[in-house]
Amino acid sequence: MPIDPHLLALFTLTTIVAMITPGPDMLFVLGCGMRGGPRAGLLATAGVATSEAVHVTLAAVGLTALFAAAPVAFTVVRVVGGIYLIYLGVQIIRARKGSTADLPDGGGTMSGRRAYLNGLATNLLNPKMVTFTIAFLPQFINPSLGRVWLQFVILGVILIVIEFLVDGSVGVLAGRIGGWLRARRAARRRIDVATGGLFIGLGVRLAAER
Repeated sequence: MPIDPHLLALFTLTTIVAMITPGPDMLFVLGCGMRGGPRAGLLATAGVATSEAVHVTLAAVGLTALFAAAPVAFTVVRVVGGIYLIYLGVQIIRARKGSTADLPDGGGTMSGRRAYLNGLATNLLNPKMVTFTIAFLPQFINPSLGRVWLQFVILGVILIVIEFLVDGSVGVLAGRIGGWLRARRAARRRIDVATGGLFIGLGVRLAAER
């Protein structure tokens, strides 16, 4: 197997937890679904997933070449990436209030085409998503197994599939989920704290791992 099974399991678990936590992408898809219905929600998810595929491809090509040219770069990327994950975890926990108040109450229309293009553009041009992808994926790469590019591809496919399943479900069930998020902010706060703690723990563990 061209990837470490332990790292693969940890990556899958971390990705699932990260994806089910309401964040910018999920709230964007949720808003599209509430404005344009299930079809708009799914196409918005497709746009976000497409942009994520671009991010993963660029990260795979660039970082694979970097690791091959300078093996020590892997350690640098892992440490810096771990620190960034710790930073993200702290930011998630420190958040005083969510952005659910900005969600639409429903009504209005949004075409599927517009939902897709908006999802593609907002995610593709978001520097934070590029930074996250570059910091996150290398934490689960083991250069000693070789074929680093293939490890990136496997992780990227899993990331995109999970994102599409989670956000796609949110887009289809937008009305009910929007109401749940508004009515249960305390529950969302607990999810944020758990996710932030996971990111901090993961950042510390993987950045320190040799």
